[in-house]
Amino acid sequence: MNILYIKVKAQKVLKFLKETYPDTKCHLIFKNAHELLVGSILSAQCTDKRVNMITPGLFQKYPDIDAFSKASEEKLQREIRSTGFYKNKAKAIINCSKQIVQLHGGKVPCKMEYLVKLPGVGRKTANVVIGNYFKKPAIIVDTHIMRLSRRIGLTHNSDPVKIEFDLRECISEKHWTFFSNSLGDHGRTVCKARKPLCSKCKISEICLYFKEITTHNKY
Repeated sequence: MNILYIKVKAQKVLKFLKETYPDTKCHLIFKNAHELLVGSILSAQCTDKRVNMITPGLFQKYPDIDAFSKASEEKLQREIRSTGFYKNKAKAIINCSKQIVQLHGGKVPCKMEYLVKLPGVGRKTANVVIGNYFKKPAIIVDTHIMRLSRRIGLTHNSDPVKIEFDLRECISEKHWTFFSNSLGDHGRTVCKARKPLCSKCKISEICLYFKEITTHNKY
């Protein structure tokens, strides 16, 4: 892929996102770093809306990392069951919290190299926390970003880590977090997984997916 061409396309996408989603933000509701970390772990294969339905009560019962580190795994499973994959998530939250208490003094670390060493924390979750709580530039590759970045033609990769680094190449660092959050909003409202609303999309003229379907429909 021609990186100069991709960078030009990326700037057009960024301009559109700034005009369309200027007030974009993380959809998870949180008050501090540990709430965002837990919420992000729960959001795997689950909607932010569903996570936000259970976290107020969860955070009231477990007000800090120390409380989560001492939680009963069986009880936590029941409390987060509606988010799916609750057994793995409960184990990850408890073990992650224990490690934060033991190695980081009960404070969620702000660096990628420390975050990804925590149980249940991958680069996506780490970037959610880095970008949305610590306010440092972060490319957050969730299902929306994976889908849209490939459809638009900003990457040809399917691996989330490779997509993250492809987007780093074509988007200015200062815009990384905004780009991630706003492109996610576009994925939720317009460029949906099953039935993308291409007729309502203002960047369809630079979208590879739209070009492919219109070309296919001619024949």
